Amino acid sequence: MMDSSPHKLYHVHGFDSRQFLEHYCSDKPDMGFGDDILKFPIENLREVLSVGHINGDILIDLSVGSFIHHLYSASEFFKNIIVLKANNRCIMELKRWVDERTGAFYWGHTSTLLKERENSDHFEDKEEKLRSAIQHVVKCDLEKENMTEPLVLPPADCVISVWLLDAISKDQDDYIRYLRKFSRLLNPAGHLLLIGVLDATYYTVGKYKFYSFTYDEDFARKALVGEGFIIDYCNVQERTAVSDITDYKAMIFIAAHKEK
Repeated sequence: MMDSSPHKLYHVHGFDSRQFLEHYCSDKPDMGFGDDILKFPIENLREVLSVGHINGDILIDLSVGSFIHHLYSASEFFKNIIVLKANNRCIMELKRWVDERTGAFYWGHTSTLLKERENSDHFEDKEEKLRSAIQHVVKCDLEKENMTEPLVLPPADCVISVWLLDAISKDQDDYIRYLRKFSRLLNPAGHLLLIGVLDATYYTVGKYKFYSFTYDEDFARKALVGEGFIIDYCNVQERTAVSDITDYKAMIFIAAHKEK
């Protein structure tokens, strides 16, 4: 039975990171989000990064939960990946995978997706490459001016964010405020890769409903342009998943760069 209290907020209340992955990323036959949550990021990131314009030394990842599948392609183009998390349980879940500890979440089913698109049998090499690329997993406070205080991060060549702005923003002003913070992590010519869900109001983890900010493609585009970004690529995919544990209508992927 669903919790009848007001929807919780990801960065305020936190959630069970393993349940989150089981709901949206597992290899179970009844997990219906494969096309949306797994394939969509992998395909679009590969499409954008393979062109060769987005690369460098440092990539900062600011994503909800303990996702790693979106970073496989990124590890081919960036030497060092710094992952920022606001939730201790998500940090523990991610480190369990990075350190190859017993009980880590199984991501092997994503190997099929990568093999199909890259015609490669070397998923294990990619997995190890990603582990090596993740240099730091850092606790952050999304409300602080410097989210990693007292640590000062070097400027990033790219920031990637999956579903996080949707999960932490209560309204349009909030979205733009957090977007501005993410932008400050970039160097002057840096790139921003955003993956989100459109027209959502909630998502479920365990017995709890969590709030999701409702917006459309037009708002996302205007927010980025308003913060000084030039949009290089945008793709919207209508929802394919059949489930009532979240109510988004479509997935969105945007690649943009800062005006010099």
